[in-house]
Amino acid sequence: MLGERGTVSNAALLMFNARRSLWESGRDESVEVNQRALIDKVLARYSGEFTVFRELLQNSDDAASKAAEIHFETRSFSEGKGNARKELPELRTEKIHQWTFKNNGSVFNDKDWNRLKKIADGNPDEGKIGAFGVGFYSLFSITEKPFVKSGRQWMGFYWKDNQDQLFARRGVCSTPEQWTSFELPLREPAPIPNAFDLTRFLASSITFMVHLRSVSVFFNGVLLACLEKEAGNPKKLEIPRQMTTKSSVGIMKVSTIKHTPLQIKAQVVKAVYTSALPNPMARRTLIRRMGFARSFKPSFFASTAAGPQTCMPSTDAGGDGQPDDANPLSLKEMTLNLTIYSAEVNVNLPQKISQELFRAMQKKPPSSLRLDLIYTGKMEYDHSEDTYGVSQNTGSIFQGLRADLDGSGLTKIFIGHATGQTTGLGGHISARFIPTVERESIDLVDPNVTVWNKELLFVGGFLARVVYDLELDAVRGLWQSESMSRSLADQQMQAELRDRAIHALRFFTFYPTTPSAVVSNVLEAEFFTSGGEKPFWIVSSVGIREAKDVRIPDLAFKGFIKQIPVLPESAVSSAPIMIETLKSRNVLKDLTFSDVLCELRSRALSETELVECMRWWISVQKSPEKLEQSIPQIRQQLLAAASLEVFSESSQKTIIRLANVRTFIDTRSTGSLILADGPLPIHTLLPSITRYFVPNDLVVAFGWQALTVVEWVRHLASPGVAQAEPRFQVTASDWMQRVLNSLARAWPSMTQVHKTEIVEILKNKSCISTTGGMTVPREAYFPSANIFPDLPVVSLAVPVRGTLEAVLQALGVRKHVNIQIVFDKMTKGGNWTISDVTKYLATVQQSLSSEEVEHLRQMAAFPKASQIPEDKRQVNVNLVARFKASDLYEPLDVFRKLKLPVIDWGERPKWAASSKEAKFLFLLGLRQFPPLLDILRLASSVDADLSSTALHYFLNNTSRYPHYDPTNVKYPPFVPACKANNDLIMSSPDDVFTNRAYSNFGFKFVHPSLSPRDIGKLRLRENPPISLIIPMLENGPPKTIPLARQWFEALASRLSELKSEDILKLSLLPIVPFQSEASLYQGEQLRMMAPKKCYFRMTSSPNTHSKLFAFVDFGAAANRFLRHCGAKSEPSVEEIVEMMLSNARLFYRAADGAEGYLMELRNIAVNHRVLSLALRIRMKNAAILLGIKRTRKDGPGHGKAHMALDSSRHSAKWTWEDDLLRPHQIVVVDDMHAYDLFGDLIFSAPREDLLEEFYKELGSPRLSALVQEEYQTTGEPRDAKVGKDMRALVLERLPLFFHEKDPAQVRIKYSWLENHDNFIVKTFRNVTVLKRLQFVNIHEVRKTDVTAAVKRIGQGAVNLLLAGDSGAAIDHYDVASSLCGVLLATPTTADAMLLETLLTTDLCKLQRRGYDGGLSFISQQRIIAEWFGKVERILKQKTDEHERILREMKSMETLASHDDRWSMGGTESMHTSSTPISPTTKPLPTFPSFK
Repeated sequence: MLGERGTVSNAALLMFNARRSLWESGRDESVEVNQRALIDKVLARYSGEFTVFRELLQNSDDAASKAAEIHFETRSFSEGKGNARKELPELRTEKIHQWTFKNNGSVFNDKDWNRLKKIADGNPDEGKIGAFGVGFYSLFSITEKPFVKSGRQWMGFYWKDNQDQLFARRGVCSTPEQWTSFELPLREPAPIPNAFDLTRFLASSITFMVHLRSVSVFFNGVLLACLEKEAGNPKKLEIPRQMTTKSSVGIMKVSTIKHTPLQIKAQVVKAVYTSALPNPMARRTLIRRMGFARSFKPSFFASTAAGPQTCMPSTDAGGDGQPDDANPLSLKEMTLNLTIYSAEVNVNLPQKISQELFRAMQKKPPSSLRLDLIYTGKMEYDHSEDTYGVSQNTGSIFQGLRADLDGSGLTKIFIGHATGQTTGLGGHISARFIPTVERESIDLVDPNVTVWNKELLFVGGFLARVVYDLELDAVRGLWQSESMSRSLADQQMQAELRDRAIHALRFFTFYPTTPSAVVSNVLEAEFFTSGGEKPFWIVSSVGIREAKDVRIPDLAFKGFIKQIPVLPESAVSSAPIMIETLKSRNVLKDLTFSDVLCELRSRALSETELVECMRWWISVQKSPEKLEQSIPQIRQQLLAAASLEVFSESSQKTIIRLANVRTFIDTRSTGSLILADGPLPIHTLLPSITRYFVPNDLVVAFGWQALTVVEWVRHLASPGVAQAEPRFQVTASDWMQRVLNSLARAWPSMTQVHKTEIVEILKNKSCISTTGGMTVPREAYFPSANIFPDLPVVSLAVPVRGTLEAVLQALGVRKHVNIQIVFDKMTKGGNWTISDVTKYLATVQQSLSSEEVEHLRQMAAFPKASQIPEDKRQVNVNLVARFKASDLYEPLDVFRKLKLPVIDWGERPKWAASSKEAKFLFLLGLRQFPPLLDILRLASSVDADLSSTALHYFLNNTSRYPHYDPTNVKYPPFVPACKANNDLIMSSPDDVFTNRAYSNFGFKFVHPSLSPRDIGKLRLRENPPISLIIPMLENGPPKTIPLARQWFEALASRLSELKSEDILKLSLLPIVPFQSEASLYQGEQLRMMAPKKCYFRMTSSPNTHSKLFAFVDFGAAANRFLRHCGAKSEPSVEEIVEMMLSNARLFYRAADGAEGYLMELRNIAVNHRVLSLALRIRMKNAAILLGIKRTRKDGPGHGKAHMALDSSRHSAKWTWEDDLLRPHQIVVVDDMHAYDLFGDLIFSAPREDLLEEFYKELGSPRLSALVQEEYQTTGEPRDAKVGKDMRALVLERLPLFFHEKDPAQVRIKYSWLENHDNFIVKTFRNVTVLKRLQFVNIHEVRKTDVTAAVKRIGQGAVNLLLAGDSGAAIDHYDVASSLCGVLLATPTTADAMLLETLLTTDLCKLQRRGYDGGLSFISQQRIIAEWFGKVERILKQKTDEHERILREMKSMETLASHDDRWSMGGTESMHTSSTPISPTTKPLPTFPSFK
């Protein structure tokens, strides 16, 4: 690091010395400035109309001038050719030659003269306004040669040779000048600026001048206007303690607040008004303002105790104050009184900001300053209009000083003079703001200047808040002194005070400002935040209140909110922006539900107020999204708070709480029938209130319900009413007759429930007027029942008919004599028979009450047939046994045959079921048919006649028993049925089925004696339910194949009825009888298998799977059922693997040896990805893989030996044996040299890519990983040329070899091998490889001579060892095989053969195949294709003997793929098909084929 730093430092030093040498060799040249262009660019930024006068007035004030004069002179007047004329020309057209500005301030000193001729050399005096030194040059906007005289000296400016360079000439005056004057010959003669606008500008500008008191305007020596100001004595005001006097930044702190009265007097000739452009708004303003004119004028120097002064303009020009309209030189005098509030501020600037401000202004920032604010109160605002100017359609001279209450942008920020920046509130603000260079606005761009100006805006906001609070405090004090009086004069005073407070709101409304909107934002923010914890006072309906207690008015509450302070509507309409601001700042709030509750809890409402309150609440509940709480909760609070104040005829006050109200009188419905002049329930609201509302609104909004006639009657019958007002009790005849008439009118529209309730209320009340007096209804009789003279008959003033009769009848008034009397006559020796009594009762049935009918039902008054002895039937009726009607049946022969009890009707009159008497008895409960269970029990009787009669009755009268449901109800065994042997048996209908096919299952079927129609009436099922069949299959499956076929065919037609759980259960039940065709299961020819373990036989010829798995065929229909239950067309891969795992040796024998077993392994290898993880783990530990080992023919052999079929070298010396082993006991051959040495010791995997990869995944190791190599050489390194040539050849051809290899397979980069030290080739006489095999229990060491071998230790160099005297003796396959072992991660024989081909192919041939002389790649695809062609040719030559076996294998695979049993695989099962897939990889030459 130190060395690097030293280098950098030296380089920097060299650069510095070079730059200094260049500087010293150069020469100086001046920078030229085009002064005219510079001044024009400065003037281009001065866009104000009266910029020249603004700058000259400000310079005059900085010079402590008391007076200033502006002279407009024509050429003739300035040259002394004419005197001042008494008359004035047309000011708008008369052209002026020169402007002259004079002031009586301090004369210029040498510094002033020198600064005058310097551009951008501002006044360093911190008490002066000038800061940039460019204000004087605004004169060049109208003149080319300004001439300045002050004291004894003068200075003139001119453009030398009329070019772009400005020169100044200075001299001594002949006589001393008392006034400093600026003579400005105009560049082009032109009329004077608009005299009226200029006068208005001067009136505004003089207001905040520190020293300047008077400004006069002359035209050729004639006075046009004179403006004078006079300030009163300032008065110090106390700052409220809660106010925050220090800004958040901490730079400025307000120390004192003062207010000063100011008077501005203007004298203006009429010609100034006539020269002004017409203002159409002026006349309308005059008319509007005159309406507010007051008849008194306060003193200018009057003191103020608590609030701002109110002042107004005065006129004083002759007797009536109006100028002579005929004389344009007549003067109009006006006076404007203002109040200026001032804040004295201490400044504590950080040093850094102070330095930056000094750099910007060339003067030190002041340590203290003052900020002024003009506040125009309500009274002075109304009287600050220049009525004469308005009358002339010009507007007021003082328009620029009046309050801007409409946000029109008339109020400005002053820095001695007005800028273009508006304040946003109603008054002007003056302070030491730092303006932009052209002084049109304050600077809010420069970061440090922005801090200064924003601090001043804080003071402005603070002062505005103080003024507002003082004004509201003054109004509050006056209001409180007048609030106790209710006289008309005091109400007028309160209205004026309210207008005064609203005026303050309007004045301090912050409108958007221009050109910078930041000004109003900061002023508004400080206006509110500077108040701290001080309350914000605001006008309300009850005076001045804290804003937090005042609410924004809402018309919805106007009718009943009287005591909650709300904003006057005039305040909302006059100051909407301020109201919205207060609302957004959470100072003002809308009326809330809590406010409503507060109002309602404070007093009781009148009827009118309650109506308005209810209307408001109804509107609210129709828009519930506006509420924060749920409607029921809020309604409960509202009703608990609200109360109604009611006065009786005797002026007695009663308070009704709405919480107690539950009902109202709905005059639009039956409520109109309620007698409102009588007593009403205490929970019923007065009709005088509810008549204003739709009844549904009252129900929805308040939860009230319309008062029902029932509730009204219940109230009338209550003891309290009778005690309070006896004339309204129900026992009063006249009142009760009115009540009954109302009930009669309401009766048709009343529900039966209400009628019943009314009856319950009145039935025990003596409310019926009768001939015997007031009595209870049940003891009164209608006039038609007047059988006995002493009966109490109804006696009313109106006829008893229609609905009145219905009411009386419902109450219990009787139309007939008591029935008990009639029965007494019949049972106690009377001569009435049962038919006579029944006939009488049927006649008076309509007049019987429900109680009487019920009494008849429960009365044991009816005799049973054949119960009366023959000798006593006419002797003593008291001995007759009597029953209820419901215990007997009508007297029919069928019931007598069924031995049921029937009524003793007698012989005459003959029984007729359609007669009135029969119908009346049916009404009393006489049975027309026996109950369902009774008739079914009779049908199941052992008495054959009784059973047959009952069954036929039931079948003929099933319509009487609609609830008959044999599927859900267990009935007695009454249905004739048969078993398989055709024996008759009585059974329940749910156990009998119409399909005789299920008799094989053991189910009962219907007896042939029943017709199809009878079967339909009995609702017998065709088939037994699946829920019964499955247990039968589970407990007793079919034991023979024919029986199973019948069962399965029957169930095949009902597959849609099987549920998923049924199918799952059936798939696992051993219900399929299976007879094995193989001899593998000796002594077990018939087994019961689960459908899931069965497969369909698709061919008659046996195969491997048919020997191992249960293949069945019960016919198409039965097979369809088995397939539905899980049987498949073929076993899945998982099932095959499971079979292998259960008994691999058996599987091997079933496959007819190695060839068939290999086909199964190939199928598993192709589909092994679908096997579960658990199954694959089991495969890794099971001896299910086929391993092959070769042994010499003369050596010992194990297992089944086969002759080698390949024609490769040494093939005639070997025999082959196979065995089933675990994966880790089998080796994958990837090193042919090692296999040549150890092939007789190990079992290897079949030489197919598909199977080798499958074996490796199950855990078979690679041979190369089991063999360790050592190399031995004999003789010293020999011919170096052979090694050099071989190294060059290898490096030349390796790029081609690497190009197609996966980068992940390449272990050594080609660039690394190019290094001579990394790839070394040595040649020896002999190279011997010593290979050591360690595998399971095998530990064998063998050696062999090779022509090439590669040796590498760790990550060291690659050493290629060659054997032989010349390159021709080297076997390039040995070179390629050895190199692939170190270059590739998993080398294969194909890799060695590819590299051998590249090493042995002639260079010219390679070039012809697409390589240039430098062996650049030309046609990669072409070379690879040719290489594969060569490999295929080699393989073909070495596998001639395999062709016949391969063709046979492919033929078998093709036959299997087109076998019908494979074509249906997978259609009914979610398992993967086990159809063998032919591998695409051909066996390598050393792979033996087995048969």
